[in-house]
Formats: sequence, structure tokens, C-alpha cells
Amino acid sequence: MTPRLAKAIEIAVEGGRTTLEHFQRGVDVVLKGDESPVTVADKGAEALIRRKIAEMFPGEEILGEEEGQAGTGDTRWVVDPIDGTKSFVSGVPLYSTLLAYEVEGRPVLGVVYFPALDEVFYAERGSGAFMNGRQIAVREGGDLNRCVVCSGSMQSLKKYGRLEGMMGFSEPMMAHRTWGDAYGHMLVASGRVQAMVDPVVSRWDVSAVIPIVEEAGGIAMRFDGGDVLDGSRPDGELELLSLTPGLRDFALECWS
Repeated sequence: MTPRLAKAIEIAVEGGRTTLEHFQRGVDVVLKGDESPVTVADKGAEALIRRKIAEMFPGEEILGEEEGQAGTGDTRWVVDPIDGTKSFVSGVPLYSTLLAYEVEGRPVLGVVYFPALDEVFYAERGSGAFMNGRQIAVREGGDLNRCVVCSGSMQSLKKYGRLEGMMGFSEPMMAHRTWGDAYGHMLVASGRVQAMVDPVVSRWDVSAVIPIVEEAGGIAMRFDGGDVLDGSRPDGELELLSLTPGLRDFALECWS
């Protein structure tokens, strides 16, 4: 583990733990312009993470969901203080704090921390993926009827034109569960489910996730099989499917 990854884990965990002060305590919710929720916990965690990065890595660029971009350069940190704010405000422990470091627009390390579960996933390019210090890997489901796929809400799949493909993709499988956001992708990376489908995501939702999934032996791709970070949506947002390699062709067939 490089010193930068060690510091990234420290920062993400410290930031994530501040959210527990508000978790399951009836925190007030404000709706942003896109109707997504935000709380004092989101803002406080991002502020702390930004402060820690500035202390440990002075002058480095930061992109965050709540405060936008600060600085310029060929490298940057990408922060999502609470990925899964709807789970957070509902008192569901499947939310996370995400932190990534990018070089020339590509994430080279990622940290995903689940404060309420005290689980931390992390990876660095070329060094494998880990959960709480234990190396993890994706797991093929064998026959489709032994696979499990996760996704976000049915409303989101319908809104973005992915519901019909989702029905075809999940129909032969053992189960379809809505363990969404980064949690679903980490279930793929740790070999507990075989696929996670996200029809629309932002940069801060995926930058930390992609290196973990790929270093665990999985595939991170768009619905057309292309590079997630190249984008393909006219609104500028991204889409992400995390898969075990054996499901790639079937996914492409379902969403062709």
C-alpha cells in the first residue's frame, strides 16, 4: 500500500464517521436543484475531507459533489461525502463515503467506506482490491439461475429507458435486489452478487468504485460496453454496470 492510499483511507474513514452523528437521528433534509436530497451530514463530511486533503496534500485539485471543483491540474481528488443520501435519511446503513484520486482523468485509487457497517473497500491500480484488509475478488455465478443482480430503483430504470433490458437481464437469474448505490458495486467486487446496474451516475459516484471493481477482476462498463468515463449520455451524466466477466456478453445482448 502506497502512502497516498493509506492517507486516502484515513481521510475517507474520518470523514465518513462524522456522518454517524446524524444517522438515524431525524436529520433535516434539503432538496437541491435536481431534487436530490442533501443534509448537514453531507456538507460536514465533505468539508472535513477537503480540509484533510489540503493539510496532507497542499494545493492538489479537489472535485466534490457538494462544493464543486477547487484548483486545477493533471491530478485531482474526487469526493462523494454520502453516496446514498436517500438510504442515509431513511436510516438504512447501506450508504458510503467515496474518495478517489485521478491522474490525467483516470482513477488510480479508490476508497469506499460504509460508516454504519464499518466496512472499508479500497484498491490501487495493479495492487488488487481489499475489504477491511482482506483481498477480495468477483465470483462467477455459474448458471444464470445462480446469479444475483442489483440495481437502483425501478423508477430510475424506467426513466432512463433501461427497464425493459433490466427485465430481460434479471429474468433468468436467481434474484434481482435493489441494494443500490456503491453498496451494490462493492457486493460485485467482493463476490457476493454478480452484477450491479446504474442507469445514471455522476463522476463522484463512480471514480472510487471503478478501480475497486476492476482490481477485483470485474468489468466496469457502459450499457454499450464502452468506457464509463468517456460518457455516452447527452445530459453529460454517466452510466455504470459492474459485472463478473462471464455476464458481459449477456448484458450487451439485453441492452443492445
